[in-house]
Amino acid sequence: MTNWWHWNASEGAVKGGFAVIGVGRFGSAVCSELIKAGAEVLAIDASQRAIDELRQIDPAIEARVVDCTDEEALRAAGVLDMTTVVVAMSEPIEASVTATLIVKDSPGSQVKQVIARATSDLHMKMLQRVGADRVVFPSKMQGHRLGMELVRPNLLERLRLDDRNSIEEIRVPAAFIGQSLRDINLRKNYNVSVLAAGPDNQLTVNPPASHVLEAGELLVVMGASEALAQLPGS
Repeated sequence: MTNWWHWNASEGAVKGGFAVIGVGRFGSAVCSELIKAGAEVLAIDASQRAIDELRQIDPAIEARVVDCTDEEALRAAGVLDMTTVVVAMSEPIEASVTATLIVKDSPGSQVKQVIARATSDLHMKMLQRVGADRVVFPSKMQGHRLGMELVRPNLLERLRLDDRNSIEEIRVPAAFIGQSLRDINLRKNYNVSVLAAGPDNQLTVNPPASHVLEAGELLVVMGASEALAQLPGS
């Protein structure tokens, strides 16, 4: 498929609670997508105004005003107890680098994955050197897209057809491995249609119902975005 939306989601992506540090436009979009998926989210920002604006998205969200360069403040807020941390602010650069270092290397930190936002190649290199597992550029990745990836790690590519419908390329979920398309019956059970299936670069268009899905294979499916979101996420 053409790479109209590709992020190379990692195999076995980390699941668990999420902390988002910095809730400007990008961070708020990440939070919004995570909340929509029912994930546990802790939002952090040094600005009370930013926190108040975020709560307008979801008044029940756990959001706190915290200095992200203060290790003990982040620890007390619960950031270091989360599995994944998104350092969503980009400026000042020193603050994003410090926050990344704290959540990654502080004694007792439970954080397994740090995704940090960068504004330049130099900023990216600095974040990588202090332990960022992944660096993203907002100009290339929207916050909603990152949030969707975090909760649906097997989603590889997505093409929006209109306000309701999309085509998605996904890695075959573990729950489908070893079953035929007839057994799974995606049209009946999930209300989505299978357009293609098979190994990378060897997809079979309109595959037969007898096709048995194997680990590592791809599925190309089409349907309403709400229906696609109900497919197993890994």
